[in-house]
Amino acid sequence: MQLSTTSPSTDRTYDVIIAGCGPTGAMLAAELRLHDVRVLVLEKETEPTSAVRIVSLHIRSLELMAMRGLLDRILPHGRRRPASAFFAAIPKPAPEGLDPRYAYLLGIPQPVIERLLEEHAIALGAQVRRGCAVAGLTQDDEGVTVELADGEQLRSRYLVGCDGGRSTVRKLLGVGFPGEPARTESLMGEMEVGVPPEELAVTVAKVRKTHQRFWLRPAGVGVYSVLVPAAGVSDRAEPPTLDDFKHQLRAVAGTDFGVHSPRWLSRFGDATRLADRYRVGRVLLAGDAAHIHPPIGGQGLNLGVQDAVNLGWKLAARIRGWAPEALLDTYQAERRPVAEAVLDNTRAQTELLSTEPGAQAVRRLLVELMDFDEVNLRLLEKITAIGIRYDLGAGPDLLGRRLPDIAVKQGNLYGLLHHGRGLLLDRTERLTVGGWSDRVDHLADPSAALDVPGVLLRPDGHVAWVGDDQRDLDEHLSRWFGEPAH
Repeated sequence: MQLSTTSPSTDRTYDVIIAGCGPTGAMLAAELRLHDVRVLVLEKETEPTSAVRIVSLHIRSLELMAMRGLLDRILPHGRRRPASAFFAAIPKPAPEGLDPRYAYLLGIPQPVIERLLEEHAIALGAQVRRGCAVAGLTQDDEGVTVELADGEQLRSRYLVGCDGGRSTVRKLLGVGFPGEPARTESLMGEMEVGVPPEELAVTVAKVRKTHQRFWLRPAGVGVYSVLVPAAGVSDRAEPPTLDDFKHQLRAVAGTDFGVHSPRWLSRFGDATRLADRYRVGRVLLAGDAAHIHPPIGGQGLNLGVQDAVNLGWKLAARIRGWAPEALLDTYQAERRPVAEAVLDNTRAQTELLSTEPGAQAVRRLLVELMDFDEVNLRLLEKITAIGIRYDLGAGPDLLGRRLPDIAVKQGNLYGLLHHGRGLLLDRTERLTVGGWSDRVDHLADPSAALDVPGVLLRPDGHVAWVGDDQRDLDEHLSRWFGEPAH
C-alpha cells in the first residue's frame, strides 16, 4: 500500500529522493525546497510513530530552527529547561555568556517534532509518500534508479539515505558501518505509578547515588518517564513488556513502584558505529544512517538535523548548476569528524555512568573540574554543538564557526537567513557580492554587533570568510558559491 501526503506526480523523475521521513529526512527535504529542488521523500511506515518519546532540541538546533523561521512554530509544543551542564548526567549550573534566547533545552514529543518538520517540508513543496520501502538501487553517471518493495521504479539525480541505524540504503551501497556492538541495554517508557510522589522521590534519590542509568521523572499528569538498566542485551526488535520493567525496577530499586498503564515501552543499547563513507557517487547518507551512538546527552536527533542543514544547500547548489566541483565533498569532510566527536563524548559519558569503582572515581574528579567555567563551557559546547569549528583553512578563530544571532539594523541576524541563502555582513559599506547576488544577500551595516569588518556566511550560518578586502572576498565567494553570473 502506498500513501501520499501530497498529490502524487505522474513524473517519476526527481532531483532528489530521500529515504526516510524522520527529522533528518524532513529537514533535508525542506532545505532542498528552499532552492526549488524537486524532492520526493519515501517513508516505509504507513503511519507516523505513535511512541510519545520526549526528545530534546539543543542550543545549536534551536538556532537553526530560528534561522529558518521555524522556532516560533515549534516552541508552543515543547517544554523549556534552562541550559545547565549535564555531561554524564552531572548537574551543574550553566556557564556565563550563553545567548539567553537559546540557552535552554526544548523537550518535545518525538511525533510532534517529526510532524512539524514534515509539514514544513510539504508546505515548501516536497512530496512525501508513506508505505514505500526502498528495496534496491542502481546508479550511473546521470542519476539513481530506486526500486520500491512493490517493484515500482523511480528515477532521481541523487538519493539520500536518512533511513535510520539499520539503513537499507547504506546496506545496498555496501558501505561499512564499523564500531562497537551494544554492551549494555536500558529500558525506557512512560507509565503511571502506584506510590505517592514523596515516597517515589526519596527512593529514586537514594538509588541514583550509585545508578545514573535510572530515573522516574514526571512526564505529565500522573505519568512518569522511567529509565532502568535491562537484564542484558537482547534483540532490540523485540519490545519490552511491563513485566520486564517491574522485574528490573525491583532488582535495582527494591520496588516496582506499582507501575501500570504504560503509554509506550522501548529498549535501547549503547552500540556505537560510524559509516566509512557518507557518499558513494550520487548516493549520500545522513542522520542515523551514517552514525549511531548511545542516547546519553540527547544528541542523536540534533546531529541528524544538523547533517541535513549542512548537506541541503550543497546538494541544491549541485543540482542548480553553480556548485564548485568540490563543494559536495565538504559534506563528509565537515560532518564525519563532528560525528566522530559525538561518538567519543557519548562513549566517555557512558563509561562515567558505570557503577564500577574506577569509573566512579573519575566521575568524582570530573564533578570537581566542572566547577571551573572553562571546563563546564567546553563540555556544554560538545553536547549542544555550539563549539563546532569546521576546518576551512588558516584564518581567524571565527572562520568555520557558527555566527551567533547578533543584532543588526534589521533586527537579528537569523531573521535574514530564512531562505537558505548566503549572506555578506558588511560593516565597511564598501564590499559587494557582485555577480553572486542571485545566491548571496548583502547587508551593509556599520552598527552590526560584530568586531570584524565583514563576514561571509554560508546558508548553514557558518563563517566562510572574514576580512575587508574585496579581491579576497571574491575568491571565497567563488570557493563556496561557484562562478559569478554573467
